[in-house]
Amino acid sequence: MYCLDELNARFSAANPGAELRVSTGSSGNFTAQIRHGAPFDIFLSADQSYPQALIDSGDAVASSLTPYAVGRLVLWTRRDDIDVSQGLSVLANPQVRTFAIANPEHAPYGRAARAALEKAGLWQTLADKRVTGDNIAQTLQFVQSGNADVGIVALSLVKAPVLAGQGHYAILPLSSHPRLDQAAVITRHGRQNSWAQRYMRWLRSPSARAILDRNGFLLPATPTP
Repeated sequence: MYCLDELNARFSAANPGAELRVSTGSSGNFTAQIRHGAPFDIFLSADQSYPQALIDSGDAVASSLTPYAVGRLVLWTRRDDIDVSQGLSVLANPQVRTFAIANPEHAPYGRAARAALEKAGLWQTLADKRVTGDNIAQTLQFVQSGNADVGIVALSLVKAPVLAGQGHYAILPLSSHPRLDQAAVITRHGRQNSWAQRYMRWLRSPSARAILDRNGFLLPATPTP
């Protein structure tokens, strides 16, 4: 969310005539909305499967599919008595009464969190401690508000300037969950929108990739301009 603000601010500065209207939420929910005719021109997803599904259903432009980042999962807490450097095993400690993940049914970061917990043998055993946010931003808010002691959230969120100096985090190994290959696509609604096409080209630019890198994303292979 914070990274997207920076991306859009930089694009707008370079393109004074552009008018950007942004909605944020879970990738799965937006996929359903786009299929039902929601007037979005571009869809930036937290994984690649949802944009591909829209292409397969005829609701997005196949040639516009753009992998733009690889997301990272972290354990994040604001409590000094919880050592997240222990990894997922810290969630079993008595100090952790609740932990939050995004909804794995429609949020890619939640799906990755569930996979990591299952791989660690903790999905079922810690079910009574788990609370679920509708999306990754709400999951972060649960920890900010104290309604969860730990969150499995996006590195890009905890690196945001607004959270500077708040709590501490530990990055989960890429090997602990399926890769969060994030991709964008132009929707059927936006296929004639020249600004949408320009934004997608800009998303592949060195300037955009530098912003993504600074905000904690890994970068996919250099895309074709």
